[in-house]
Amino acid sequence: MKLTIKTLEGADAGSVDLSDEIFGLEPRADILHRVVRWQLAKRRAGTHDVKNRAEIHRTGKKMYKQKGTGSARHSSARANLFRGGGRSFGPTPRSHEHDLPKKVRALGLKHALSTKVKAGSFVVLEKASTEAAKTKSLKAQFEKLGFKSVLIIDGAEVDKNFALAARNIPLVDVLPVQGINVYDIMRRNTLVLTRAAVDALEARFK
Repeated sequence: MKLTIKTLEGADAGSVDLSDEIFGLEPRADILHRVVRWQLAKRRAGTHDVKNRAEIHRTGKKMYKQKGTGSARHSSARANLFRGGGRSFGPTPRSHEHDLPKKVRALGLKHALSTKVKAGSFVVLEKASTEAAKTKSLKAQFEKLGFKSVLIIDGAEVDKNFALAARNIPLVDVLPVQGINVYDIMRRNTLVLTRAAVDALEARFK
């Protein structure tokens, strides 16, 4: 698959051959869903917590005698059915992480890339760099290219001035190629890869 390479000024800078094994698959929603769910589960802090009856600071003395009162039989006032008592079956700190095979993770990334290519929301840039960290000028270049909600993936290192200029623009994310992931690809309308990022991905999946 051949794709035209663009510059930040909107000019053509040659073309690049994209591997069909990475960018030309038929997207599968089930694989994308599994990978995104796995990513979001890993992000959860899992610090939600409530006090059960063992953690409530309240007397454990029997409320009244077992028989003869005409009332229901109760023991501790820390029981969950009393106001101020412990919560039954409430959340407790835990890890929400679950396993996902490496092959499925790799396949999910390929399908996410293929989804953007198939939708026509994929752009290859010659390079993502600017001489000065000026948000105004970079925003004007993005508007000229039609970038509104965009994820930009650079090579092993992101240009510092470019990252500084882009970080104040809403709905724009800039990542090195090591940080590419399915969730960030799917949450933005347009995916932009530099030539260095394309080479790195093809070397990674070769």
